Amino acid sequence: MATKTQPRAAATLPLNQILAGDCIEVMNSLPEGSVDLIFADPPYNLQLRGDLHRPDNSKVDAVDDHWDQFSSFGAYDRFTRDWLAAARRLLKPNGAIWVIGSYHNVFRLGAELQNQGFWILNDVVWRKSNPMPNFKGKRFTNAHETLIWASKAEASKYTFNYEALKALNEGIQMRSDWVIPLCTGSERLKDENGDKAHPTQKPEALLHRVLIGTTNPGDVVLDPFFGTGTTGAVAKMLGRDFIGIEREESYRKVATERIDRIRRLDSSALEVSTSKRAEPRVPFGQVVERGMLRPGEVLISPRGRTAKLRADGTLVGPDGAGSIHQVGAAMEGAPSCNGWTYWHFKRGGQMIPIDILRQQIRAEMAGETGRAH
Repeated sequence: MATKTQPRAAATLPLNQILAGDCIEVMNSLPEGSVDLIFADPPYNLQLRGDLHRPDNSKVDAVDDHWDQFSSFGAYDRFTRDWLAAARRLLKPNGAIWVIGSYHNVFRLGAELQNQGFWILNDVVWRKSNPMPNFKGKRFTNAHETLIWASKAEASKYTFNYEALKALNEGIQMRSDWVIPLCTGSERLKDENGDKAHPTQKPEALLHRVLIGTTNPGDVVLDPFFGTGTTGAVAKMLGRDFIGIEREESYRKVATERIDRIRRLDSSALEVSTSKRAEPRVPFGQVVERGMLRPGEVLISPRGRTAKLRADGTLVGPDGAGSIHQVGAAMEGAPSCNGWTYWHFKRGGQMIPIDILRQQIRAEMAGETGRAH
């Protein structure tokens, strides 16, 4: 993994490299429509006034670096407009972006995302389980940051690995409030003086969730505010390619050393639970055409009610005829029904869900695809 000292304007994409320079200039030098996902942790424009001290009079190591200082809200808004425009140009048509901010800047980020045609999909609250206290006692303890997830356009077919996120959450649908601790202990990178290498280093757990949920192995992830390389470290581990942009040499040095230590997971470990919606569609008629079920055969509901299969794949039940979904819904008096999981057939005295037949067809389709490649 290399660090480049000049922005690269060639047609080839500088994968798994940290590019030095101004993020807008570097992004404008990269090929249009070449990136699957952008994770951006831009300056927060905290507008700090003076030093902050703890009750014991020790000074808080606050974010007062030069890169977080802007002359006015107007200057910050111009910066936001320009880097988001450069980022949007780089995204593929089905690409997406994550931006993270605090109450100081996240509302300005959200407005500009919409101004430029991004389509906001979710905002996610990262609730810190170990936030810094409010030492002055004049405001609430600031215990969260906000992430905005947006697709390049309303019609974009963005990646969302719903089942993988559900598996991460012990089988429960992933919510938009994430409880993850601040970066502390051995994960917190230090410089040669033993001080924090970066004041706003993000925890790897946060990036792990983002990348597992909204990218696939082999995708290209760009981070225009690379810092000490959390995005790159997690991307490398999870089998994604990354491009980092960072103008501060001290951060690039730490990030390079950090990423060089990361071992990429084996390909078998990169596989995640997939959504049923992503699986190939199988019309129920194929089951009949292939003789897996015969016309005239009786299908049985969970409550023992029956319907008869017709040659065109429709059913005739006590409440009328229609698809496996329509007849099931009519039997239950429900607005909809998943007929694949609702209906069963009998073999050898056992009740078997018809979804078994769909999975068999899908497995055959997957085998054909594999042989074609």
